[in-house]
Amino acid sequence: MRLQFLDLDGTHMAMIIPPRLSWRAFLPKHWGAWLIIAFLFTLSLLPTRLSWWLGRCIGRLAKRLLKSRRHIAQRNLKLCFPDASEQQLTQWVDETFERFGLAIIDTATAWFWPQKRFAKYMHVEGGNYLHKLREEDPKGGILVISMHFYTLEWHARMYGTIDPGVGVYRPNSNPVYEHFQHRARVRCNHYLVNRSDFRGMIKALRQGEALWYAPDHDYGSHKSSVFVPFFAVPKASTVTGTSALAKVPGVRLLISYTRRHTDRPGYTLVIKPLEGNYPSGDITTDAALVNQHIETAIKEQIPEYMWIHRRFKSRPEGEPSVY
Repeated sequence: MRLQFLDLDGTHMAMIIPPRLSWRAFLPKHWGAWLIIAFLFTLSLLPTRLSWWLGRCIGRLAKRLLKSRRHIAQRNLKLCFPDASEQQLTQWVDETFERFGLAIIDTATAWFWPQKRFAKYMHVEGGNYLHKLREEDPKGGILVISMHFYTLEWHARMYGTIDPGVGVYRPNSNPVYEHFQHRARVRCNHYLVNRSDFRGMIKALRQGEALWYAPDHDYGSHKSSVFVPFFAVPKASTVTGTSALAKVPGVRLLISYTRRHTDRPGYTLVIKPLEGNYPSGDITTDAALVNQHIETAIKEQIPEYMWIHRRFKSRPEGEPSVY
């Protein structure tokens, strides 16, 4: 099996250019954002092993400072893995904050590394599944179901390197950060779609694009979600948009995420088929099946998941908050 990569120098045309920076982006109120971008760019210039060490140090510091997020991570892990020992839970919390720090490094490198250096640390597992789908129908849309690991920025660029597509994201209200975020994510992809623009997602799939979609967060809307199991939590709010997108004519489905190497700097892009009867015609059954696939991916690298997100903030009517 052979996959066609983009040129290593990263030269290609994106369908949509990043949002332009107006003169207002340089006002004093945005100087903090410029400092963050400068910091990320500086991190991208460091030797890889040094930047990884620094990322872990940032994560350990964040664990001490972000007490509310530490509580959320502890609570999420306890809810999902009630049989885990306190020692194991503590270790996972420590490691997930280290990964949080490494995610800052990931953002810097995924946004600013040249393609030649980027490809050096990139590996692909299961690319034959993607290759087969593109051979069967080069113009058919592909729904790429993913999840919120800390390696998200690397995943966006890695998948786009072998199969440029469309990313679903939340625009940032800060024009400086939004400019660089948008610029980075379309570097190896075609364009981005606001996560609230469901019609835009359907249009992308109908046009034969690969659409990156992560249905694993709790977005707080009862109208577009159902309560189904997620690990040991019997009622986790789960979006139903996945099964609606899967019904677009001609769409094929893949599971994809990024696994961070633990013994050396590097990342593996994992691509798998979505197994099972999907879509089944029942949104609750569909949501539960997608959660099962997400659970399988998380079990491979538990600390890498964004446990600091309030995954269970939405509760069925009458049930108290778990936080």
